[in-house]
Amino acid sequence: MAKVTIYTRMMCPYCTRAVSLLKKKGVDFEEIDAGMDAAKKQEMIKRSNGGATFPQIFIGNEHIGGCDDMMALESKGALDVMLG
Repeated sequence: MAKVTIYTRMMCPYCTRAVSLLKKKGVDFEEIDAGMDAAKKQEMIKRSNGGATFPQIFIGNEHIGGCDDMMALESKGALDVMLG
């Protein structure tokens, strides 16, 4: 299964929704709380080529975007393929 990394911040409903989907699917993931950590937020922005909103989600080294992007992949049946 591909490594999943998700940059989140506290009190973010989109982050909660994305994390819930990953948990429901039984996916192991690394959650990085970048909301109050300027260095982690800069890392997220650089890694995502400018994505400054939360969450930012990566499957392997591929940036898939935010919560809505992940939900769109899920509704098309493409998320499971990407996860392996």
